[in-house]
Amino acid sequence: MCSTEPNKKPFERLPNSVVPINYDITIKPDLVKFVFSGHEKITIQVKEATQTIKLNYREIVISLQDLVVSYGSKKIGIDKVDYDVEKETATLSFKECLPVGEAVLDLKFDGIVNDRLKGFYRSKYTGPDGKLRNCGVTQFEATEARSAFPCWDEPAIKASFDITFVLPADSKDIGLSNMSVLSDSIVDSNRIIKFNRSPIMSTYLVAFVIGEFDYLETKSECGVKIRVYTPIGKSEQGRFAMEVAAKALDYYKEYFQIAYPLDKMDLIAVPDFECGAMENWGLVTYRETCLLVDPKNTSTARKQYIAIIVAHELAHQWFGNLVTMEWWTHLWLNEGFATFMEYLCVDKLFPNFEIWNQFISDVYLEAMELDGLDNSHPIEIAVGHPSEVDEIFDDISYAKGASVIRMLYNYLGDDTFRKGMNMYLTRHSYKNTLTEDLWSSLEEASSKPVQAIMSTWTKQKGFPVISVSTISSSESSRLIKLTQEKYSLTGKLTNEEKNSLWSIPLTAVSKMSNGKLVIDTLFDTREKELTLNIKSNEWVKLNTSAIGTYRVRYDSEMLNQILPEISSLPPLDRVALLSDLYALVQAGKQSAVDLIKLMAVFKGERHYSVWSVLSLIMGKLNHLFSGTEIQEPFKRFGRSLINAEVFPFIGWTPKPDEPYLNTLLRTLIIHRLVVFDDPDVIQNCLKMFQDHVDGKEAIPADIRSSTYRAVASRADQSMDSLLKLYRQSDFTEEKNRIADSLGYVKNPELIKQTLQFSMSDEVRSQDLIFVVRSVALNPIGREMAWQFFKDNREKFISIYGHGALMCRLVKSVTENFISLEHANELEKYFLENNILGAERTVQQSIETIRQNAAFLERNRVQLKAYFDSL
Repeated sequence: MCSTEPNKKPFERLPNSVVPINYDITIKPDLVKFVFSGHEKITIQVKEATQTIKLNYREIVISLQDLVVSYGSKKIGIDKVDYDVEKETATLSFKECLPVGEAVLDLKFDGIVNDRLKGFYRSKYTGPDGKLRNCGVTQFEATEARSAFPCWDEPAIKASFDITFVLPADSKDIGLSNMSVLSDSIVDSNRIIKFNRSPIMSTYLVAFVIGEFDYLETKSECGVKIRVYTPIGKSEQGRFAMEVAAKALDYYKEYFQIAYPLDKMDLIAVPDFECGAMENWGLVTYRETCLLVDPKNTSTARKQYIAIIVAHELAHQWFGNLVTMEWWTHLWLNEGFATFMEYLCVDKLFPNFEIWNQFISDVYLEAMELDGLDNSHPIEIAVGHPSEVDEIFDDISYAKGASVIRMLYNYLGDDTFRKGMNMYLTRHSYKNTLTEDLWSSLEEASSKPVQAIMSTWTKQKGFPVISVSTISSSESSRLIKLTQEKYSLTGKLTNEEKNSLWSIPLTAVSKMSNGKLVIDTLFDTREKELTLNIKSNEWVKLNTSAIGTYRVRYDSEMLNQILPEISSLPPLDRVALLSDLYALVQAGKQSAVDLIKLMAVFKGERHYSVWSVLSLIMGKLNHLFSGTEIQEPFKRFGRSLINAEVFPFIGWTPKPDEPYLNTLLRTLIIHRLVVFDDPDVIQNCLKMFQDHVDGKEAIPADIRSSTYRAVASRADQSMDSLLKLYRQSDFTEEKNRIADSLGYVKNPELIKQTLQFSMSDEVRSQDLIFVVRSVALNPIGREMAWQFFKDNREKFISIYGHGALMCRLVKSVTENFISLEHANELEKYFLENNILGAERTVQQSIETIRQNAAFLERNRVQLKAYFDSL
């Protein structure tokens, strides 16, 4: 069996005997040869007399020529430089001891503008004039600043930055950095761009971009200049994001009662980018699909996602940039809070989105799915070696972090939460913090035991399941018993896990309470008995609106009281009942037949939030049943459930002034019917596609992805029609949905061609993962995708290194298998072919496969009998 913790490499943080105060950095890039030279004058504070300075570097060459430390006119020369490649440190040894005091470290260095989407890297695009344009872009989180300039590359070692670019005199490139431009002048045949000095900040937040871009500009009500930069010819596509950014900056200023501290905010769409976006202070970088909106080609869901991601990155300007985690162990302080705040902000800016209803399927359930694994990890996990950092940029840090903050927010109330946030940000501005610093401020603001409650959620992995049963009841009251234990997908707990306890803000409503809470208490013991003033035949629903990060298991009497009246519950309570039962089925605590029967109750359901979870569960079950005798009966069940009422209600065509969520519902329902091979829907998609390519009528952007998938699923000999559309489009969202659809082909030869296409020059390295993933999700292509990964393993490592994209690729090609034989095969392969930084991802995939196999073994016979009886 795999260990529950990856092997950790020995690691030591940098000594604090010498620390930087200010970096004065000059970068001279060559975007033809893709190299750069640099010159640093680092003002340092020597705290203890020493003859050495240790700092971080990676893949850059430090020149010994003119490397000195200056105390005024006194200069101390370099003796030697010792490099530790594994620890990514350079130790500068000087000819004399450096006395305590302030000094300047002067050094020069050279590096490569790499092609790995991290550090200082190259990007390119072809403009409307057909000209190829090269750009230089940075992505320094988590530990990549050291590959662009020697530095103390730890979040707690903050300093101010003065950045200067040296470009050719005739360069038309725009130069961007965290701060606004101080001067842009020609000196000795060079173009010199100097930027204003930054506030003190962490190295991972430094950013610079050099290239040809268009931009739009506005000002927020609070006076901040906002620009959205785009590749040439795409400036109008940045308008929506610009408007969101202006409103979001104003919202956060008012919410935190702290002004945005810089004089400008730039958002830039980068053609090649590793993640979705990066919150560099004053210069946020984005994938094009996370920033650009084309009214004719952008789906409603994508436009909403862009609003969310813009709100997320701007929340970081306070929560992460102004106040920064002390070390990567506290990464969730950045990401969990920004994820929570993005929803708070978007709910204010776009109330018609009903965004909190979407939080459950998009965030909450994703967190619970991962956190049910034995190979999950606590929200707050000790991080040492830099190779461990990328793996915790996951659904635990982001989604579970946001979910427990949402629970705390509702427990404290908005006014108290705001007060605590202001305390925290004010006290720690331009400093670094631990998780406990946040709890301290919120505890002071609320006079509630925040530290005691929240440490149970951040310091132990997993979450509780609460079993509730009726002990006794009378005409006017009921005595119930609550028991909490750790949820486990395997249904088995270690002795340590059996002792796990959470402090749970517990809520409940009843049939006659009209939404008022009949339970509002802190449940922090193993068992608890409560007397409720409700009638004996009255249903009780725990975890109101799915606010709490826990599952509920009702006894049969209590469940049977709820189910007949489930349609009368608010949407999020319907969602909670459904997802709780699914989780219990996954853990072997309930039969899958019980789940199918509950799903059948929703044949009259029309609410998007409920259908988003129904569809999520349907997708997972369809995946589990692939290749078995259960799959076709399950697809028939799914089609009948959808066609009973919701599809006739929502239809193909938007209605005038229809609710926003109905637009999302249409996209979801048509997608699900395509996956379930509904013949009428497939046929209509094929007709719409033909009209689209013939120029008769464009497919609406909201259903274009489903249509392309339908076309791919019926492709016998060729994908030429889809590839032609791909090659004609210069809009990245359109290219991505076409590329993603190719994995739905069923002809093995076409699947092989799709995998080869993913590695071609036509697919950016950031996007090839989506193509491979779509093949891996296809039961016919799953084995081929895995073999493709093995055949190209070294090439993938050369493209992605050992970062987040490599982890995503490994996850994509491994987690979809459903047999123990595959679990054993993968375990053996990765023991012999370890991929640094992906160890936890591999363990999670292997565990998921074993759970898939166990699910089928438990439920296969019963499900077949049930479907046969229909």
